[in-house]
Amino acid sequence: MQTEMINEEIEATSAPIEITGGDAVMRALVAEGVDTIFGYPGGAIMPIYDALYDYRDQLEHILVRHEQGGIHAGQGYARTSGRTGVVFATSGPGATNLVTGLADAMIDSTPLVCITGQVFAHLLGTDAFQETDVINITTPVTKWNYQVTDANEIPEALAKAFYIANSGRPGPVLIDITKNAQLQKFSYAGYKPCNHIRSYRPKPVVRKEFTAAAAEMINKAERPLVIFGQGVILGRAENEFKAFIEKSGMPAAWTILGLSALSTDHPLNVGMLGMHGNYGPNVLTNECDVLIAVGMRFDDRVTGRLDRYAKQAKVIHLDIDPSEIDKNVKADVPVWGDCKETLPMITALLEKKDHSSWVNKFSECMEKEKEAVINNELHPSTDILTMGEVIEQLNLLTNGDAVIVTDVGQHQMVACRYAKFNQSKSNVTSGGLGTMGFALPAAIGAKYGAKDRTVVAVIGDGGVQMTIQELGTIMQNNINVKILILNNRFLGMVRQWQDLFHEKRYSFVDIASPDYVTVAKGYNIEGNSIEERKDLVGALETMLKHDGPYLLEVFVGKENNVFPMVPQGCGVGEIRLK
Repeated sequence: MQTEMINEEIEATSAPIEITGGDAVMRALVAEGVDTIFGYPGGAIMPIYDALYDYRDQLEHILVRHEQGGIHAGQGYARTSGRTGVVFATSGPGATNLVTGLADAMIDSTPLVCITGQVFAHLLGTDAFQETDVINITTPVTKWNYQVTDANEIPEALAKAFYIANSGRPGPVLIDITKNAQLQKFSYAGYKPCNHIRSYRPKPVVRKEFTAAAAEMINKAERPLVIFGQGVILGRAENEFKAFIEKSGMPAAWTILGLSALSTDHPLNVGMLGMHGNYGPNVLTNECDVLIAVGMRFDDRVTGRLDRYAKQAKVIHLDIDPSEIDKNVKADVPVWGDCKETLPMITALLEKKDHSSWVNKFSECMEKEKEAVINNELHPSTDILTMGEVIEQLNLLTNGDAVIVTDVGQHQMVACRYAKFNQSKSNVTSGGLGTMGFALPAAIGAKYGAKDRTVVAVIGDGGVQMTIQELGTIMQNNINVKILILNNRFLGMVRQWQDLFHEKRYSFVDIASPDYVTVAKGYNIEGNSIEERKDLVGALETMLKHDGPYLLEVFVGKENNVFPMVPQGCGVGEIRLK
C-alpha cells in the first residue's frame, strides 16, 4: 500500500482499521513530524523496516555503517535542528551498540527516540539468538525506556516517548518492540500525541518569590558574573538571555555546551569556563560577589575543586531540573523553571546597570592570556602549524556562520576556545561523556538538521579512526560535510597529561594513521593533506568551496599543549597559563 493511499484511508474514516505494529510505528513518526531516521536493519526489527518501505517518500532513512554512528548522527540532528532525533537498531548487538550514544545523550540532555527490535515475546529470557535485556542495560542511560510486547501498546508508547524525550530537561528514550508486536495486526483508532503524564512534571512551578529574590540580589551586586550552559539553547531562550545580561550589564561566561547561545563577539561575552577555559572567567569566578548560573550543572570540569570554588559569592541557580540545584554547589537563591519563562521575570525587575569597570577586569585578564598563550597559538613564530591558527583561518573563511562539530581531545578544546559563532545551535560536541568517535557521525546528523548551513567536522587523528567507517554513509548519500582532521600523530590530550603529570612517560599514545586522503578516495570523497603554513588558507578555501563532501588533513605540532589549564585536583583560581 502506498503512503498516499494510507493517508487517504486515515482521513476518510474515523472507525478503527486493521494495521500491523510496524505500520503503527510509521504512523506515529509521521504524526510527530519526523523527517529523518538514522538506522541499521536486522532480523528483529525487519517488520518495522518492511513498513518503512511504504513511507519512504515521507521518512528519509539514512543507512549508517554502525549503530553507534547512527545514534551520534541522531544527536547531531537534534543539536542543530532543536528537534528529536530518531534512531533504529535491531536486537542484541544492534541495541547494545547504542549504549555509548545513549549515555552521551543522557548527560548532554539531547532528545532522542531510539526504537529497537527485540526477539519474539515468547523467547524473552531464553537466551535466544541476538537477545539481550536491553531494558535493564539501558535504564541508567535513558530518561525513560519501555518494552512493547503487544501491538496495541505501540501508539501510546511512542506518544509518551516523544513527549518525554523533548519536554522539560530533554534526554534519550528507548522503546524496545518485540518482533511479534511488530507483525501483529490490531485495531488502530488513530494516533494521539501525548502532552501529559500523571506524576511526570517536566517543568517545575516557577516561584515568584525566588525570581524576585534573584533580581534583588543582582541589583545589589557590585561584581556579578553570569555563567551559562546549554539550558539557554535547549530552552530556546537566547533572546531572553541576551536581554537579561544587557539590561544588567553583567559579564557572561559559557560552558562548552553553552557556546553559541550568545554571539562570541558580544561585548559582555567574556569567554569559556573550565579546565581549558579562558583565564579571566576562571580566576574572577573567585572574585565575583554574585554568581548567576543559567542552565548549567556545575560540572567538575567547570568548577575544579568545589571546596575552593566561588566561596565568596552568593549563588543564584536557574535550572529546569530541580535535581541539579544544590547538587554540587549550594544555591542561595534557587530558581526552578524553564529559563525562557524565568529570565524575563527576573529581567523585568532588574535595574539598568553599567558594570564596565568589572567587565574591564576580564579584558585585562584576556590581555594577559593573549600575551602568554593566544598570540603564540594563533600567530606562531615557528614553522610548525598549530591547531589554533587552523581554527582562526576557518573563522575568517566562514565568518562565524558555520556549524562546527568537534570530537574529543586537544582539538576539541582548541576549537571551543577559538571558534567564532554568530548564531545558536552552531557548536556540536560531546560534553559530559567525552566520547571519542563522536564527530564524524554527529556531523552527518548535524547536516540533516541544518541543511542550509556549512557543517565542518573538526576531528583528531585518534577519534576519527573510531568511526571512520561512516565515510561510507557520507559517500552513499553524498552528504556535504567538510572533514578537517588535525593530525598531531598522538593521542594528544592523554599525551599532554603524561607530559605534565607523569614525567613524559608516553605510554601507548603514539598512534599511527592511515593515508586519510587515500582512504577518502576509496569512498569517492575528495581530499587533501598539508603540513606547511603557505598551503593552509588555500586548502581550507578548496575544502569549503567544494561541491560535496571533502576531507582535509592538516599536520600540526606533535607536542603542543593546550593552555590555559586547571590541573585536576586544583581550584579554578589555580589555572596555569603555561
